Amino acid sequence: MGAALAHHQEHHAPAHYKFEYGVHDPHTHDIKSQHEHRDGHNVKGGYTLKEADGTTRIVEYIGDHHNGFQAVVKRIGHAQHPAHYGHGHGHGHHGHGGVGGTSWVGVTHYGYH
Repeated sequence: MGAALAHHQEHHAPAHYKFEYGVHDPHTHDIKSQHEHRDGHNVKGGYTLKEADGTTRIVEYIGDHHNGFQAVVKRIGHAQHPAHYGHGHGHGHHGHGGVGGTSWVGVTHYGYH
C-alpha cells in the first residue's frame, strides 16, 4: 500500500508593507498615530502620542541589519498636572458612551517578493 507524500515548501522572502493609522477622540483624550514602511530587511516608521500630562511624544525609528534598531524620541510641550485627581463624589461610574472621536487606518500590503 503506497502513500503519497506531500511536499510543502515555505517561501521565506523579506516582507514588504506600508501602513498608517490614527486615533483622535476628544472625549477620552486618546490622540495617537503610527506609520511604518518595510522594504525587505529595512524598516522605517514613527508614532506620536498625546501623554496624560499634555505633552506629545514623537518617535521616529529605523531598523536594518547593519545598524540595528535606532530611535529618536522627542517630547513637545510642558507637562501640566491637575491640582486634584478626583471629584470627591462617591464611587459611581460615569460612562463615556463611546460617542464622538475619529479614527482612520490606511494599509497598503505588498506581500512577499
